Amino acid sequence: MDEISPLSPVSSAGPQLRLGRIDDLASRVAAGIDGARQFLFSQQDEEGFWCGELEADTTLESDYILLHTLLGTGKPDRFRKAANHILQQQNEDGGWSIFAGGPSNVSASVKAYFGLKLAGYTADHPALARARKKILEMGGVTEVNTFTKIYLCFFGQYDYDAVPAIPPEIVLFPNWFWFNIYEISAWSRTILVPLSIAYAKKPFKKISDEMGVEELFVGGRDKSRMHLRWDKKHLFSWRNFFLGLDRLTHWFERVHIRPLRSVALRQAEKWMLERFEMSDGLGAIYPSMMNAIIALRCLGYSVDDPQVIRALDEFEKLGIEEGDTFRMQPCKSPLWDTAYALFALGESDVPSNDPRMVKCADWVLQKQVRNVGDWKVKNPKGQPGGWYFEFNNEFYPDVDDSAMLCLALGHVEHPNGRYQRESVHRAIDWIFSMQCKNGGWASFDKDNDRMVFQYVPFADHNAMLDPATVDITGRILEMLAAYGYNKQHPAVQKALKFIRDQQEPDGSWFGRWGVNYIYGTMLVLRGLQAMDVDNHEPYVQSAAEWLRMMQNPDGGWGETCGSYDDPNSKGVGPSTPSQTAWAIMGLLAAGDTRSDCVARGVAYLLRTQKKSGSWDEPHFTGTGFPRVFYLKYHMYRQYFPLIALTAYKKVMAEKSGG
Repeated sequence: MDEISPLSPVSSAGPQLRLGRIDDLASRVAAGIDGARQFLFSQQDEEGFWCGELEADTTLESDYILLHTLLGTGKPDRFRKAANHILQQQNEDGGWSIFAGGPSNVSASVKAYFGLKLAGYTADHPALARARKKILEMGGVTEVNTFTKIYLCFFGQYDYDAVPAIPPEIVLFPNWFWFNIYEISAWSRTILVPLSIAYAKKPFKKISDEMGVEELFVGGRDKSRMHLRWDKKHLFSWRNFFLGLDRLTHWFERVHIRPLRSVALRQAEKWMLERFEMSDGLGAIYPSMMNAIIALRCLGYSVDDPQVIRALDEFEKLGIEEGDTFRMQPCKSPLWDTAYALFALGESDVPSNDPRMVKCADWVLQKQVRNVGDWKVKNPKGQPGGWYFEFNNEFYPDVDDSAMLCLALGHVEHPNGRYQRESVHRAIDWIFSMQCKNGGWASFDKDNDRMVFQYVPFADHNAMLDPATVDITGRILEMLAAYGYNKQHPAVQKALKFIRDQQEPDGSWFGRWGVNYIYGTMLVLRGLQAMDVDNHEPYVQSAAEWLRMMQNPDGGWGETCGSYDDPNSKGVGPSTPSQTAWAIMGLLAAGDTRSDCVARGVAYLLRTQKKSGSWDEPHFTGTGFPRVFYLKYHMYRQYFPLIALTAYKKVMAEKSGG
């Protein structure tokens, strides 16, 4: 096995770990750190940044085939390779999941089935026969989510009248109105505005009957109830209220009462085109970019129009062709990966003036946002200063990236010190201005938390809103402490209260942007430690005890994406390097330097580290939209273990008086 010399394996017979002499353990940890550090540097781009692959589920490849079929721009060889990738991910039961090892998901399965048909596979193919059986068991086409239904409408495989209405008139609602596009999350905004154009224009591409999915309707299409179901148990509910509005909107569509339609379409087009600028495509994320391309064609732009060419070019850049397969990324993550890689290397005592660190910092500083974006609507007093996630996405900086980059830059001594200090201070000022009323921080917007909008019929992607979260808030506390802020600061006091209020009864904290409670608990504990909160506080120790209880017999920690669906599975799953690192980081932040849990976790990391200094991790540990869309950051397994091992090394040195 391609590993460094391991610590003695954990015995399944009991918790004791044969660690040997302390100095031997220290040398093994040091060797692990050195190997991880060297590997991480080997992954650095010549421009100074890091960017690992960002993997998602097969809906991306399915939608890729669908888009190019709709546009008439499909390449048979590319379709074949995308289909190969889809088939490789099929579950044994015939369906497709939305995370590695997960149960079959009806929307992902229907998309995969349709994508394979568009790529030339026939219904009698063994893979499709198995898929069809599983899809019908899950309820058939009518059970898929809204976005899937609308995409099926483009090919006449679902009825436009049966999908939730997304009228473009929503872009005309003023910002002070109870519902407007700035009261929904930034990503929903960029997905829905172009989709509203498509909904209004109702594109249709005729395909042969053999390519259709009629056989996926339980009992046949004519007998299926395609409309969304009313809530019969609670007649006077928000769901029924919004469904009533939806049916009324459809009635207006049928009788052509749309006096503001042309105005709305022009405004939606203008809004979309403005956000193409200084961006890797609309919102720089896959669904928005795809919907924008469809919207442009619906508006009459030709395939050789510069706007369409540019949008398609940015979209295609997300693709990875490897051997006989082709897959798509949901976006690219250079600033996020760079922030953590730079931070991990700095924590592991790479000199702050190392040329590789300085080059990275120089690249990061040039990416700082200097223009206002959508965040300005709900934060009129704030001034630009954040960073975004992707290579270019000027309209959508996010608080999480901005805080992490501030932490990372604290490990670099840039030749132009004033330039670096001013950049960080601008970012911190912007982050302060983004604090929500409840004391926490969200990702892209401020006070984007009108929970009633989650009942809007087209909100079944489970990410209609962007409320404050404890994982982001914990990170910001850690960052603020690094720049001299303490728990006496009013903003910090509000954040600490928010964190206390959000703690689960078992001591853990929910993780919105990483899987899941291990991630959230780790970030909160690191924030509390940084703010010098006494780790003897009962709520801190209850969190540490929860982490200890979740440790696997092999010494590691793991948690599957299924914990978002089933609270009973929180903290439960196969051990992974990234989640083991999170648990170690959390326990050390809570002051646990004596239990054998941390040492066993470190043993797991050292035992699974490869000779190259890297780790393998087949599981998804990143979160896009809980319960709907998950991510596998290919670099999580590299920089998080390095941070954990470094933190452990420092604790060992302190205990030994070094």
